[in-house]
Amino acid sequence: MNKKYKVIFIALLILLIVVISTMFFSPLKYIWENNIADKDNDIELYIPSGSSFDDVKQLLIDSNALKNVKIFDIVSGLLNYKKDNVPSGRYILKSPMNTISIVRKFRAGDQTPVNVTFNNVRTINELAGRIGNKLALDSIQIMEKVNDADYLSNLGFNKDDILSMFIPNTYQMFWNISVDKFFDRMKSEYDKFWNARKEKLDSSGMSATEIYTIASIVEKETLVSDEKPKIASVYLNRLKTGMKLQADPTVVFANGDFSLTRVYNKHLSIDSPYNTYMYEGLPPGPICMPDVSTIDAVLNSEDTDFIFFCAAPDNSGRHLFAKNLAEHARNANKYRQWLDKLNVK
Repeated sequence: MNKKYKVIFIALLILLIVVISTMFFSPLKYIWENNIADKDNDIELYIPSGSSFDDVKQLLIDSNALKNVKIFDIVSGLLNYKKDNVPSGRYILKSPMNTISIVRKFRAGDQTPVNVTFNNVRTINELAGRIGNKLALDSIQIMEKVNDADYLSNLGFNKDDILSMFIPNTYQMFWNISVDKFFDRMKSEYDKFWNARKEKLDSSGMSATEIYTIASIVEKETLVSDEKPKIASVYLNRLKTGMKLQADPTVVFANGDFSLTRVYNKHLSIDSPYNTYMYEGLPPGPICMPDVSTIDAVLNSEDTDFIFFCAAPDNSGRHLFAKNLAEHARNANKYRQWLDKLNVK
């Protein structure tokens, strides 16, 4: 080979090496580099059930999650992630994270749990709505279970008392949890909660649902924590003596107007099992989701002879307690005069 052809051959060889390096080694470089576009903030992605690889790819494009979607496409093919039905769920992508790690995370369904908090809920319908806002579950799916008497019976509840199965707390669960697994989880948490209070519950002579229902009334009677055991004692004393509970919060619930700040005689005439001025004993179920501290206040209620209580004539939020009707009448009259003076209707 003469000198001229030798130079041409070497030049072509060098060009070939450059082309091969560009084709194979350059992509490899990008595969191992950070592919998260936002270096400062986590990226939260929700992949619905039944999604395909193309759906995920479009989701990544729409959210500007990746620096290089083409590399993601290539690696997904190499790692067999290009499927018609990919694992659904909630995924958190954090910088730095290379493409192989991203694809493996999606492929394995390695999702991040959601924090679901229950508190300050009035009705099971409201709870269903809150759950629907946090999980992939539709509130309609939840209400279908609530309206299924056989399903609730297997859990040990009915439509009126099912709210008592939900213990207020923050729970971690997967965003794509099924409705059956969700109810099973809540029943498990319920059992765990009451097993830890079994001795107190047994000594009360009441069921967990009954304690929860009383706690729901106490919850709406006062915001003063140290009064809750005493108010609980009043209702327990009334139950023991066969006296009607005559709890204003149950009347508010029966009327369905949660904006009521004062109960009048016209409100007492509504014929509802939740109207404890009309019917003896506890209402069919809780009137709200009480705080755990309120449930414990009922379990640890004070030993008193009080049968009555009414709000104190001041802005403290506290109450005046009485052992007989005459004493209660005096306290109630003071409170009514104070309200009239403030022109509270």
